Amino acid sequence: MIFISVSGQLKAQNDPFMLGMTLGGGEINENQLPGNLNEHYQYPSEEELDYYYQKGFRLITIPFRWERVQKTLGGDLDYGEIAEIRKVVSWAANRDMQVILSMYNGGRYRKYGVDYIVGSYSVSRQDFADCWNKIANAFSGYPNIYGYNLMSEPHDMQAFDWQTSAQWAITSIRMADRRSRIIVSGNNYAAAESWADYSDQLKNLNDPQDKLVFNAHCYFDNDFTGKYLFSYDQNQAWDSTGIQRAMPFVQWLKQNNKKGIIGQFGVPDTDARWLTIMDKFLQYLKAENVTAQYSSSGKRLSGNPVSTYPLASVERPQIKTLQSFLAGAEMTYKKPIEKNESSVQTEPNMNHITPVEKVVDAPAEPPSSFLFLPGTILLPQPNGGLYKPVLKSTSTREKTVRVAKYRKP
Repeated sequence: MIFISVSGQLKAQNDPFMLGMTLGGGEINENQLPGNLNEHYQYPSEEELDYYYQKGFRLITIPFRWERVQKTLGGDLDYGEIAEIRKVVSWAANRDMQVILSMYNGGRYRKYGVDYIVGSYSVSRQDFADCWNKIANAFSGYPNIYGYNLMSEPHDMQAFDWQTSAQWAITSIRMADRRSRIIVSGNNYAAAESWADYSDQLKNLNDPQDKLVFNAHCYFDNDFTGKYLFSYDQNQAWDSTGIQRAMPFVQWLKQNNKKGIIGQFGVPDTDARWLTIMDKFLQYLKAENVTAQYSSSGKRLSGNPVSTYPLASVERPQIKTLQSFLAGAEMTYKKPIEKNESSVQTEPNMNHITPVEKVVDAPAEPPSSFLFLPGTILLPQPNGGLYKPVLKSTSTREKTVRVAKYRKP
């Protein structure tokens, strides 16, 4: 048995440990954008919230796609889409569950079948800031918003650095919401094990409310993707794999006195030894007061091996391990709030999504040499911002395989 010492005098300024769950569905079928609600994608149901509430979860993440909530860059938010997400947030509020709203776009926005990088000529940083300003306006009246995750897994941002785009969005959100946390994912798919290599510059971000939370993702398979395509032994996993991969991120939080969250992690239900890794991983995070959100689960994703939602009415084995870190959660389900009650604002007026004419005074756009001319593309990779996706038949985005930095001794 190998024990890794994690003691030290440095401390991150984290809030008390919480364990949450990501309820997927709103982000799926990326090859159908925007797609049809309840056909190509679906937000969590009240039944799903009830299941995780009864299990003791009090923090959930609701993923969404930018192209669905704002169908035209710079335009109004889609009324129907926002209403669907508000409905889920209201259900959560009635159960004393906090909510993270998370944009699942990988640092891009798709137009006419092409993914353009945030910060490029076609999808400017002001476009990104504008969308988040309007989302914050739409949800600032909900007291159970834990935070806004600006972008899940930005990657391969090329010349358009993620730090600058994130700062635009932070400034924009604070014009509408000064209370909620702002969650900033790291570059390179928010990889915890390589955080300092790809995301160290994020320590220079500024939030006037001092409520930034940095978000890393951590999976335990050999290629770090969370697909778990091979067996436990083939993945060369061991008891402390999770601790070893999370440690670079946690140490970075301590060294820079920052708050952090592991926004994605998960294990398959194929081998009980994965549960041991997850148990030790969560013990470590709890000791360091680093909140963790389990990876996408829910009815629409119940066929995924890492999902925790029952499959054919059979409870998944991951749930029991997770519940051991949820002790003390009280059942405080509230009756839906009537419209004539004013104690909690669960249905803010849609006027909250009125566009702000001038979002932010932020750093200038990229140099003038980075431009598109009519009929030509002057931004070839690696300095382009034009990213042509390879469309696949699967409903979830394919990650690039990262080279493993850590191996079993």
